[in-house]
Amino acid sequence: MNRVVHPIEQESFRRLRARLDTSHFAPLTRAVVERVVHSSADLEYASDLVMDESELVTAHAALHAGAPVVVDVEMVAAGITRRETVCRLKDARSGPGMTRSAHAVRLAYEDVGPGALWVIGCAPTALEELLRLDASPALVIGLPVGFVGAAESKAALRESGLPAVSNVSEKGGSAVAAAALNALLYHPTSLEETL
Repeated sequence: MNRVVHPIEQESFRRLRARLDTSHFAPLTRAVVERVVHSSADLEYASDLVMDESELVTAHAALHAGAPVVVDVEMVAAGITRRETVCRLKDARSGPGMTRSAHAVRLAYEDVGPGALWVIGCAPTALEELLRLDASPALVIGLPVGFVGAAESKAALRESGLPAVSNVSEKGGSAVAAAALNALLYHPTSLEETL
């Protein structure tokens, strides 16, 4: 089923591309960069995001083959269109040495097992907990935001060797994490052109 793109979105991408040359990026990397910039109106993401095209290709295939999508908070889930997600934050409890977000990651992993796409846009502790698990993810979109632990958790993600989309700075958040996943959802599975 083809996605119908609203004229406002088309115009927004036209203006984005007039201000930011993304033509040198590989197709899926370009899709992620443009969708994140579009969701944030922050052109700096073009140089702040870190990802590998071959990992995105593998994750894109897994996503379109039905791999589960796990999110850290409902705000990320609300931003992801065209796909059901797993979020266990409502069921999670904090305890000694563990935040609710970290516990939610454990609960979600019990539900989905290996091969999921993980989208973390809020809690650095959720990303840290995911890195402690042997989750074998198809992809980790690790874009938590904040002044405490966000940049460090994303650096740990990059050092882990897991397939990932992250960024270097402290910025991030639910909207940009959802946008990165949506970029893969919206990107066609055939050779046809995308927005």
